Amino acid sequence: MKAKLIASLLAASAFLFWVVPAEAGTWWNPDWAYRKQITVDTTPTGANLTSDVQPGVVLVRLHTGNFSYFLDVGANGKDLRFIAGDDKTPLKFHVERFDPINEMGLIWVQLPDVKANDKTQTFYMYYGNQSAKAAGDPAGTFPDTTVLVDHFDNDGGMPKDATAYGNNVTASTAEVLSASLSGQGAALKFNQGMTIPASPSLQFSGQNGWTFSIWAQADKTMKSGPILRVGDAGAANVKLALSDAKPSVAFKDASGRNREVTSANALQPETRHHLAVVGQGSEVTLYVDGEAAGSVSATLPELQGPVVIGHGDGSRGGFVGGVDELRLSNVAFSADALRFIVKGEGPGGKLLVYGEDGKKDAEESGESSYFMVTLHNVTLDGWVVIFVLAIMAAISWVVMISKGLVIQRTSKENQLFQRKFLALQGESIDKLDNDDEGLDDPEDSDVMLAFGGDANDFKSSNIYRLYHVGITELHKRMAHSVGAEAADLTLSPQAVDAIRVTMDGAMIRESQRINSQMVLLTIAISGGPFLGLLGTVVGVMITFAAIAASGDVNVNSIAPGIAAALVATVAGLAVAIPALFGYNYLSTRIKEISADMRVFIDEFVAKIAEMHS
Repeated sequence: MKAKLIASLLAASAFLFWVVPAEAGTWWNPDWAYRKQITVDTTPTGANLTSDVQPGVVLVRLHTGNFSYFLDVGANGKDLRFIAGDDKTPLKFHVERFDPINEMGLIWVQLPDVKANDKTQTFYMYYGNQSAKAAGDPAGTFPDTTVLVDHFDNDGGMPKDATAYGNNVTASTAEVLSASLSGQGAALKFNQGMTIPASPSLQFSGQNGWTFSIWAQADKTMKSGPILRVGDAGAANVKLALSDAKPSVAFKDASGRNREVTSANALQPETRHHLAVVGQGSEVTLYVDGEAAGSVSATLPELQGPVVIGHGDGSRGGFVGGVDELRLSNVAFSADALRFIVKGEGPGGKLLVYGEDGKKDAEESGESSYFMVTLHNVTLDGWVVIFVLAIMAAISWVVMISKGLVIQRTSKENQLFQRKFLALQGESIDKLDNDDEGLDDPEDSDVMLAFGGDANDFKSSNIYRLYHVGITELHKRMAHSVGAEAADLTLSPQAVDAIRVTMDGAMIRESQRINSQMVLLTIAISGGPFLGLLGTVVGVMITFAAIAASGDVNVNSIAPGIAAALVATVAGLAVAIPALFGYNYLSTRIKEISADMRVFIDEFVAKIAEMHS
């Protein structure tokens, strides 16, 4: 066991001294001055995903609560870049809105692979490069299976599709909703609505399935009315509406039969809710805020034709409220994918955890940190000294740990034995002696002693071993008395002194045993700094020799070599300081144990003198 412990600590020391820390602070591009780390939390405290989402599109919301450097970002967020956790792979994104005056930013970022029940996945937002050009890719942010994404931002015209399919709104009577879920939204009142014309990409087959989703906020007076219709009004279509304030989906299946599914719960008025309809296989499911609210079995119809938000025909009785983030896909989303959307986009979502902002410097730039630069300049002779010091450090830690365990176990069992010895009172003094199990081989290793044995057998108690030696010697003296046919079992003063001398000798052996290997700590304390100094002196000599050979005398040529030479001294101190603290602590504990042994010998001899003199 001791050999394994030594090997483990040697390996750990070698790792600490030889392995240069991975450049966790590596910087994607030194032209960017700042970055912010963002973590994706899919555990129950975040999105609570039970399966992976591939890909996942997240909404990065910047505000004064999580970002304080709007003025360091280029106009309209032109210098924003999003990089994967490896700090190498660019991520597709597009800026929906970036307003430094009102301190608000909305950016959509595609994460190729989001792991379930994980909160170690991170990515970075880089900024702070005024010369950079905008690199947003709205068409590439969402996957090809998403055929329509409408943020309802209509600055200067009709709302436009964010995907590459260009399914833009061509007719709208809706009003602008300035304070919506993300940026602007659309406000609908009774007969107001928007229409997106039919296109080849707006065809949805029952074979592949489909997903239609939208964020809706109903007015407090709103009870019933259409929210979204996909498909021609006179042919097959799917209509999402409110029915007595409850979300419902109505459609005709492939056989022409009317089907409908309604949520059991009404929507809370003036509160944003995510509504989604998923057609997959032979089932249509209604989701409210990422959770299934009802389903109906049906043969999915083939859908084609326009998309209507609100009441596109201008008649009364339409939806009253606000809508935002319309998304249509020609594949069926899983429940986890919808939950991912809700937790990432909805109010109070905890999907993204925003870290601190970092500034590019020597540690976080593409260059190495000062410490790593110094390590790279260490010469071969310096590494030899550091390697020797690493071995010394490993040995000293082995000694401190193993000796600490031995002392702890010894003190505990000494106290236990002393309590039992004092409790003997008038009983036979040799009652606690156990020839078979009580005495360990003094040559057993310290580590085996620390971990093995039963405390009740006092296997680690050096006071018990003194007691055993005293009892053994007492029995020998008693045997001589009986052999001489003495009148009673008495001991002469000389016999008592002989027992004390024997126990004193055993105490010296026990002291040697418990102090063994402590000399290795003194070697580390005194030798570590000197070895480090040796490495430093040699390193400085080599540095000045190199300067003399090159003839280049300036601080830039001297400083790296001197700094690298000092690493050996630092390593020597790193060996000596822990060893010094450990040695002082262990020495104090050993002195306490030695005092307990001396006191016990006096008590033992006094006891046998009273009983047998």
